Amino acid sequence: MPAPSNHAIGPKRSTWTHIALAVKDVEASIAWYQSYTHLRLLAQGEDKDGKNAWLGDPTQADNPFILVIGQFYEGHDPFAPAPHHPMGPFAHIGVELPSKEAVDEMAAKGKAGGCLAFGPTQMPKQIGYICFLKDPDGNTIEFSYDQGVFEKAREVWSKAATPA
Repeated sequence: MPAPSNHAIGPKRSTWTHIALAVKDVEASIAWYQSYTHLRLLAQGEDKDGKNAWLGDPTQADNPFILVIGQFYEGHDPFAPAPHHPMGPFAHIGVELPSKEAVDEMAAKGKAGGCLAFGPTQMPKQIGYICFLKDPDGNTIEFSYDQGVFEKAREVWSKAATPA
């Protein structure tokens, strides 16, 4: 007999659903991600331990991948005293854009906003044309063009894909 569930809908198989980051200010992080990425607020919560939010791509309801951000209140961090280190310099969240010009525009926006960390730069074929921005907590967010992730996933998996 299956364990009781709090939710009526769930995946039928193991599925990649989220990445989670500790942040200092949930509201500032929501504003940054909604300004610099295509991610939009899906849900937000608060309890005695802190605040959280889920951000994702509204066009991917059938196969969601969510950025979870969590802010712990002073004295309520269950991982304390371990520090929460930001991702970088190589560890990053990647966003593939539809054109080189879109990467240039993102780099210009990041520079104007004081968060451009690298680029824009043409890298080897498997990396493409990229720039890096830093979110309010110092996490590295890569914006790329012609990286090939989008194409490779369809090439290899499109015939073998099974619904969630």
